[in-house]
Amino acid sequence: MAGLIIPVIMCGGAGTRLWPLSRESMPKQFAPLLGSASTLQEAIKRVIDPDLFAPPLVITHSDFRFIAAEQVRECGAKAEILLEPARRDSATAIAVATEFLSERTPTSTVLVLAADHMIADSASFRAACRAAMPIAMSGRIVTFGVQPTYPSTSYGYIRPGSMLDADTTFAVAAFVEKPDVATASRYMAEGYLWNSGNFVFRTDTMRDEIARFEPAIARAAKSAVLGATNDLDFIRLAAEPYRNAPKKSIDYAVMEHTGLAAVLPVDFEWSDIGTWDAVWALAARDPNGNAIDGPVEALDTRDSLIRSDGSLLAAVVGCENLVVVATSDAVLVVPRKRSDQVKLLLERLKSKNRSEATEHRKIFRPWGYFQGVDAGQRYQVKRIVVKPGQKLSLQKHHHRAEHWVVVKGTAEVTIGKEILMVHENESAYIPIGSVHRLANPGKIPLELVEVQVGSYLGEDDIIRIEDVYQRE
Repeated sequence: MAGLIIPVIMCGGAGTRLWPLSRESMPKQFAPLLGSASTLQEAIKRVIDPDLFAPPLVITHSDFRFIAAEQVRECGAKAEILLEPARRDSATAIAVATEFLSERTPTSTVLVLAADHMIADSASFRAACRAAMPIAMSGRIVTFGVQPTYPSTSYGYIRPGSMLDADTTFAVAAFVEKPDVATASRYMAEGYLWNSGNFVFRTDTMRDEIARFEPAIARAAKSAVLGATNDLDFIRLAAEPYRNAPKKSIDYAVMEHTGLAAVLPVDFEWSDIGTWDAVWALAARDPNGNAIDGPVEALDTRDSLIRSDGSLLAAVVGCENLVVVATSDAVLVVPRKRSDQVKLLLERLKSKNRSEATEHRKIFRPWGYFQGVDAGQRYQVKRIVVKPGQKLSLQKHHHRAEHWVVVKGTAEVTIGKEILMVHENESAYIPIGSVHRLANPGKIPLELVEVQVGSYLGEDDIIRIEDVYQRE
């Protein structure tokens, strides 16, 4: 690992402007926005180069630990995964990473990158990392400054200062906030760069600067790492000190104050994919300028993004510059250029306590997923899929009975002391209060329909007796 860059992939954002695909229960970094891989997986693939990078360190919220681990495995990669007990923005996440890595090698070179950004040219990205490495080793905090291609009002900007190294790296003269269009145009003319939020630095450099400018964050990070515990293949940060950390971005906490900031101008295509308009700009488009994904029919429609997750047909006639996103429980329609206002819409949905604002109908679990199909007074119907070799917790319910009908595969059903093998087109009945467990002993996914009947059907009516995933 000596001499290699350690990638730190921050994977805890909420991605609220990409609702309804991105929600708090499954944010955008785990979704395939462009192509078949998620943006987390694209970030992992970007840093798979054993001659340049060590295995990555992924920082994510505890709720997403199993989906993050599964997506790492699907990439054929290995990674350590640190679990955040709460969202505290990038400064605390980076402070924890530097503290954690400093315990091993105090002067490691670290690359921090976000899991929800898109960089199409991985070779150019790796070349930028190589160029930044010696500057970082000299004690600078290097950020990649992207050459603007249009006067964006969605990005922060960097004003380069004096030259530091052979016409490739510059001191940072100033970080500036998101501008209006006129100011952004002036910034482009004056040579400002987009602030990409990617950083390369030595662990001791960043650790010292955080302690200097944000001692409360530094103390919280140190205590969270010292109190960390192992949980299966994860490292769970101590909850209380982490939650006590101030909530600040690394830009506000350190980069706008430090005298060690440097910027490396890069010309590769980059986007934080913050809006549906940004997704459209990066997506493959048909001759009419439409970016289409899923079961979609578009007639006399141009320059629009139209996608469906497959549960609904999205049909659009006679529209231009539109975003239409259809999921099983919500449909978004918005002019492309106003897609940044989806965040405001989401705040309104939350104020009305709409579950669609934060939760998907499909809920992922370490053993697979379940999806709501129908619900009424005293009953609800779910589709359950269990991955091969996996099993649910041994559990019971105080308020509901369950009826399972297997439609694919074979289920191993435990009810009390009895174990049943239930095959396709067969069923099992779970009375109220019975201790039970569902497992998939087969080689293919197990799919079943579950009908719940009772006076209360909430997910918190699960009393876990034993769980291989160590959930409470």
